[in-house]
Amino acid sequence: MDFAIKMFQDGGNLMYVNLAVAVFGLAVVVERFLSLNKLRINEVDFFKEIEAQVKAGNIERAVAICAKSNSAAVAQVVKAGLATATKGRIAASGAIDEAAADAMPAITKRAGVLFGIANLATLIGLVGTVFGLIESFESISLAAPDKKSEMLTSGIAHAMSNTAFGLSIAMTCVLFHMIVSGQARGLMQAVERAVVRTENLVHRIQHGSEA
Repeated sequence: MDFAIKMFQDGGNLMYVNLAVAVFGLAVVVERFLSLNKLRINEVDFFKEIEAQVKAGNIERAVAICAKSNSAAVAQVVKAGLATATKGRIAASGAIDEAAADAMPAITKRAGVLFGIANLATLIGLVGTVFGLIESFESISLAAPDKKSEMLTSGIAHAMSNTAFGLSIAMTCVLFHMIVSGQARGLMQAVERAVVRTENLVHRIQHGSEA
């Protein structure tokens, strides 16, 4: 902890800029985790319950189950299909596709922000490094001989602290970008599966009504 505090102090004013970038990145990570968790649902249990209701002919009950979990992307797709199942296959298919399309923006929202923050933090760190080196060389050119070594050491510490801090933020953002992107891909695949399964449910409902 003492080392981190000293590194931050040695880095100068640009360390505060990168700290603000890090806080913004943390806010994005928290928002993405909360939002994606809200969109997620246990597919196995959900479809087991929905299929049981459809098999029993309780379509309204199945729609009500979807409404209870309406914040979940999969539930939105299934609800759209079941609610329009009696209006014909074309209408139901259109409603399912529309619901799936509506769910995607919430899943992919801010998809590239963390990667952008990682690049920004790296660049700010490099700018701090360059400023530190410039300041160091300017100082030692005017300093007394017995002070040059001390001032050079201070300038290099300033430069390297910015580099280390910027790269640390960048690596953390890239790591969370990978995690968040993986969760988003998983949700998109869940929505795609839900589209297929809902179309099958609609076909079953319409086939049963025709029989």
